[in-house]
Amino acid sequence: MSKNSNQDSHDTLDVKNLYDVIIIGSGPAGYTAGVYSSRAKLKTLIISGSLPGGQLMTTSEVENYPGFPNGIFGPELMMNMRQQAERFGTTIIDDEVLKVDFKKYPFIISTHSESYEGKAVLLCTGASPRKLGIFGEQDFAGRGVSYCATCDGPFFKGEEIAVIGGGDTAIEEATFLTKFGKSVKIIHRRDFLRASKILQEKAFENSKIQFIWNHVVIKISGNKKIESIDIKDISTGKSQNLAVGGLFVAIGHEPNTSIFKDHLELDERGYVVLKENTRTSVEGVFAAGDVHDYRYRQAITAAGFGCMAALDVEKWLSEKKFRK
Repeated sequence: MSKNSNQDSHDTLDVKNLYDVIIIGSGPAGYTAGVYSSRAKLKTLIISGSLPGGQLMTTSEVENYPGFPNGIFGPELMMNMRQQAERFGTTIIDDEVLKVDFKKYPFIISTHSESYEGKAVLLCTGASPRKLGIFGEQDFAGRGVSYCATCDGPFFKGEEIAVIGGGDTAIEEATFLTKFGKSVKIIHRRDFLRASKILQEKAFENSKIQFIWNHVVIKISGNKKIESIDIKDISTGKSQNLAVGGLFVAIGHEPNTSIFKDHLELDERGYVVLKENTRTSVEGVFAAGDVHDYRYRQAITAAGFGCMAALDVEKWLSEKKFRK
């Protein structure tokens, strides 16, 4: 990659500042990367995205993040991480990236209002859970409606719990939730599961799991928290009301990678493909967190990937002698 080959192409752009590393997206991965890269004396910019702090900004108490024996609220944890990154010199801009150009160098990252140059770019845009798009879902998110059993399961001890989905994630989460719930009802729009056979067998053998086939959830109701759901038989059209204290939506995630589609390699699901450690298919572009990790999807693993990526960026810049 030549430093001078694309110099003329920048002349027509209103490019603001050159950074050693531009981190696209915040959350545990982005903020952790900011801490490490800034401590390494790299000029670092975080462009936070449409939801500064990521998914944890919409969660309530986080009990499984190390260092907080009494738990911590998701937004508070993210604000602490943000402040820590800023303390080490990270510049953080609350804006959304609309376009990237990884074919020119330095790379160009464009937001609603500005364009920035980066010697290295780190993608931390995460993934978003697929939503049902039904009445009450948004109102009760974080108040009984959850998209992560591992994160929120312990809050539903003794409750009647419903899980929506029929794939591996839904069955794994339902099985996990039997540790806490009084019972777990799996609601699936088909009369068969897509989950692996071994997971199906475990679920069928679990006395706390019940299956409701050929049904979809059409409404979520409650007062301060979820109290019931309306489900509809897709064969007959008849509906009924179920009392539940928790509803877990497990119908998959969508990686936030649409703006990278034509710029680097993605897998068939849209996740960023890593080539070596945290490196992507484009030299100088790295990725960390749920944007590539479709398996674990935890705050602690995202933070770990953010640390790894920042160290990889520092090493790459040092080897290429791009640092001033």
